[in-house]
Amino acid sequence: MAADALGVSERTVWRWLAAAGRDEAAADEPGARDQTGTRFTITPEVRGLLALWKGNVRAVHRELVLRAARESPPAGAPSLTTLHRAIRRDLTPGERAGLAGGERAARKHDVFLARPRGWRNQVWETDHLQAPVLVEVEGQARRPWITWFTDCATNAITGVAVTPVHPSRESVLSALRSAVLREEPYGPFGGLPEKVRVDRGKDFLSRTVTAAFDLLDVTVEDLPAYTPHLKGSVEGLNRAVESMFLAALPGYARQPRPGKRPSRPKDEALLGFEEFTARLLAWTRWWNTEHRPAPLRGKTPLEAWQDDPTPLRDVPAEDLWTFTLEDAGTRTLTTRGIRFRKRDYAGAWMTGQAGIQVRIRFMPHHDHRIEVYHATTGRYLGPADLADQASDEQIRAVRRARAARSRRLKKELQAVQRERYAAVNQPAAPQLLGALTTAQAEAELAQSADIGPSQLALPDAIPPTAPPADWRTPASLAALTMPAPRPSGRDVTATAPDRPDARIPRPPTDKDGDAS
Repeated sequence: MAADALGVSERTVWRWLAAAGRDEAAADEPGARDQTGTRFTITPEVRGLLALWKGNVRAVHRELVLRAARESPPAGAPSLTTLHRAIRRDLTPGERAGLAGGERAARKHDVFLARPRGWRNQVWETDHLQAPVLVEVEGQARRPWITWFTDCATNAITGVAVTPVHPSRESVLSALRSAVLREEPYGPFGGLPEKVRVDRGKDFLSRTVTAAFDLLDVTVEDLPAYTPHLKGSVEGLNRAVESMFLAALPGYARQPRPGKRPSRPKDEALLGFEEFTARLLAWTRWWNTEHRPAPLRGKTPLEAWQDDPTPLRDVPAEDLWTFTLEDAGTRTLTTRGIRFRKRDYAGAWMTGQAGIQVRIRFMPHHDHRIEVYHATTGRYLGPADLADQASDEQIRAVRRARAARSRRLKKELQAVQRERYAAVNQPAAPQLLGALTTAQAEAELAQSADIGPSQLALPDAIPPTAPPADWRTPASLAALTMPAPRPSGRDVTATAPDRPDARIPRPPTDKDGDAS
């Protein structure tokens, strides 16, 4: 009855009575712990062991027992239960997670304040995302990259670009154009934002991208590294697209599969890059027009955008195209066209324009075409295409040759670096396997030491030309040379070698020493 009234177990009541029998002061505060300083607490040493053993409390306890046994005289170590109790009492959940899994694990227990939603086009956020989906790109399975911009006030995806391989500044500029333009098929979202948040990505901070933002009067906020919570809108979009769209596609790389080694079924049909892009754009339209995120309180991004009366800043498509091109300086238009990066570019509008100074702008990585402007007035003259552009079949052949060379080089490097060591079951120094005799080692070292530029040369591939006939040439040297036609007339100096030790016959002179 007493235990029920106090809300404790019967065993606890008997322990309190026993403590009161030993010490009358304990009867005043039943259950109060002894505050004499004997209670075990978490010290910096224990924190260090928790970090060393990745939060494994049993391993930390074993280490504490060993350290206590090595002390003189032997000290007492806490029990495993006491250690667990002290960790729960003295460490917060975030500290326990951080000692076990690092800063990223500890961040999951932090509290983050939500920013005010603001108005449309006040702040955009942008990021790259490598889709966890294998897509067929020219016969190879690749994971494409997605680059997009999202409006923080309405959760709308304003612009998106997809690349089969690693993204670049060209991907950022392409997504930026689709985000700013409001005409079909990009609208109705768009216009110029006041600020764009980026996360120190070199593509977003490249000279071309930052120059485009400056021309468009857009502020770039460069966030500190490893702070994804400072751009929560686009990070939330990255998580949402995987769970709501990418996980259902064929070729999803993170799909749990049966068996000990998760691998993709050999008969699985992958999507083509074009089909993947079409499905992603369709999902983007669904997100903007039908999805109702919780922060919008029942509205779709389109409805939240249309209900916002904030005026928009638009840019004509022609001016936007110019602003998002990389400047390559001035060139002179010649009869062969424009020379750029050791290649010639020509256009039909160049007729009669040879000799003028022009300024070149181009889209990064788009080497087939450049845009040409007048160097003085800045007037747009027209595009120029690569004059001698290779065919698609030639380009594919070059790529196949490069891939084969890369595979061959990789295989050769792996063969050189493949070293085997003997397995041990006792403490011992590592022993490299691969026996060689003394003679084999000396021969290989001598061969590698003697090889130099002179050994790699082929002196007898093209025999040297024979010297003039009036030279005193050793027989051994004359046998190694090619016979040369004897010069006609008195023009013997034309065949003499241009070297300081060459003997050039002097022309005949008269008695007075003048040349005849």
